[in-house]
Amino acid sequence: MATYAGGMRWDALFNDIESQLAEADRLALDAEINERTRAELVSLSLEDRLRASLGYRIGVHLLCGESARGELTHAGADALVLDEDPYQVLVPYAAVARYVGLGRHAQAESSSVRRSIGLAHSLRGLARDRTELAVTIGGVEGSVHLAGVIDRVGRDYIDLAVVMPGEVRRSQGVSQVSAIPFAGLAMIRSRKVGGL
Repeated sequence: MATYAGGMRWDALFNDIESQLAEADRLALDAEINERTRAELVSLSLEDRLRASLGYRIGVHLLCGESARGELTHAGADALVLDEDPYQVLVPYAAVARYVGLGRHAQAESSSVRRSIGLAHSLRGLARDRTELAVTIGGVEGSVHLAGVIDRVGRDYIDLAVVMPGEVRRSQGVSQVSAIPFAGLAMIRSRKVGGL
């Protein structure tokens, strides 16, 4: 009987050691998972979070104190586009103080072409189409609103021909031409194609 009882103590000891090793393995696995999760989060860009939120309604609060809200339809290299009926709003990332409504997921851009399309490309498209725009220039003191048509897009600026809202850009209708650095652009609204 003493041998049997002694055998039971060894079984209990081995079971205890086995459970301690299993617990140590589980803790090591949890630590590795947590470390890999932290490493993945460090590599995520805000642009990847925005891209994963395409189709969602989000809020964008600008450094100048203004905001826009709408369906996120594009997240490019330097700017995003919101669908804010009846307008589309182009917002450079550099003008944003915070976003509201982003999902928790991220999606990397697989296309090198899309990754290379920046703010200047979008602005050149608006200039080519002679689109009437409502441009918000933002800074720490607040914002300024101008209506006009982009005459020219440089490497880091636009020339905006300021006209009365609803007026077609003609030489005699231009009240001023403003050279606006990209860094000063807070948001640009344009009517959607086919909008009223």
